Amino acid sequence: MATTYTIAELAREFDITARAIRFYEDQGLLSPKREGVGGRNRVYTPRERTRLKLTLRGKRLGLTLSEIKSIVDMYESPKDTVAQINRFLGVLAHQRETLEQQRADIEMALEEISAHEEECRRLLGEEDSPDAAKKVLQNEAHSASDLA
Repeated sequence: MATTYTIAELAREFDITARAIRFYEDQGLLSPKREGVGGRNRVYTPRERTRLKLTLRGKRLGLTLSEIKSIVDMYESPKDTVAQINRFLGVLAHQRETLEQQRADIEMALEEISAHEEECRRLLGEEDSPDAAKKVLQNEAHSASDLA
């Protein structure tokens, strides 16, 4: 008899909720067999377990569910593996570009935060200036108008 899994077993194994697994099923990423009265019980095969594992790996990489489905589905078809690998490389390259841009945006934001922190500390050091807080707010307002 082939190994099968319940939704609870997969949820526990992958540390996700049964609701998440049902969501992936609704999105067409999983298609468990149905057993029991009215097909109420989902039965997952090793194939479905692997699809879930690949789905979660794709999510960790930041891929969309449609990208994940496309990649997972292409590995189940007996088509040209070179085309499949090239498609996967394209998806990975696009995701790398997106993440590198996000990293650059984060670095820029962190630099701005550091500059604002330095300015605030400098103004706090001017204890003889009763308008230090006012200066900070004016600088912030000026910075915000530069962004608009």
